[in-house]
Amino acid sequence: MAIQREPGQKGINWSNIAVGAIMNMVTTLGQPLEVLKTQMAANRSQTMLQATKAVWSRGGVAGLYQGLIPWAWIEASTKGGVLLFTASEIETAGVGMGVSPATAGLLGGMGGGIAQAYATMGFTTCMKTVEITRHKEAAAGVERSTFQVFMDIYRREGIKGINKGVNAVAVRQCTNWGSRMGFARLAETMIRNVRGKGEKDSLGAMDKILASSIGGALATWNQPIEVVRVEMQSMAKTTANANRPAKLTILNTLGFIYKENGIKGLYRGVTPRIGLGIWQTICMVSFADYVKAWYVFACCKWKEADRALQG
Repeated sequence: MAIQREPGQKGINWSNIAVGAIMNMVTTLGQPLEVLKTQMAANRSQTMLQATKAVWSRGGVAGLYQGLIPWAWIEASTKGGVLLFTASEIETAGVGMGVSPATAGLLGGMGGGIAQAYATMGFTTCMKTVEITRHKEAAAGVERSTFQVFMDIYRREGIKGINKGVNAVAVRQCTNWGSRMGFARLAETMIRNVRGKGEKDSLGAMDKILASSIGGALATWNQPIEVVRVEMQSMAKTTANANRPAKLTILNTLGFIYKENGIKGLYRGVTPRIGLGIWQTICMVSFADYVKAWYVFACCKWKEADRALQG
């Protein structure tokens, strides 16, 4: 993922912020999978077909894009920039110290995931959940604006309420991107070995997409963390349950879901998340590698042209 730099460049590569923001905006094309995944995680008795029907009933095609504009776009651009910048710097440093590409990818993804969670995702994930909650309430005959729902949370719970579940988000993003990037880099190494290529030899586009697909799919092992995150951030009144802890932590939420729905409940929504994970990993690992390589090439050409004009 990370190791493209301009010739002679030393220090921090700030351009990765822009590349990450742009590429993560592309991942929002998978918003229908995000909405389905969240619907199934929040309503653990629903099958995928039932979840699809429930989302469709909230506005048809528009229901599949709940929370996209502007909050998913704001979240995607900010967290993408933080993720790629942090992960790239860690991965580059790791490879420079002789760490294997898979381990460097794992460490970079973990660091990037934690950074994006605490830097950007508390507020933006809250606002996406507010938007989905508002649509649910509207379907039940309760009309409130996004701002009204948000202010209700702020008055009731303050800043902690807005960032509710952010620790679960941090654990999820750490394991998400650590697994995605680590598995993707490991798959790239295995593909190079099969094809008889060296560590520094480049892979073709289809090979990189295959490696990212493997990384994205295998990274869904942490679906229970995602289900816990959704339950902790749920704002719908229908979530009231006598057995539900009044003050949710990661551990007591995990225990509550397990008692209510068993192991299957902890893996609700994993099918759409596999598709989403593959798409996001292809964008943020394979495509991002190409964008960064193109940027370095463009910078080199620009500098050559500039020297020619000056000389």
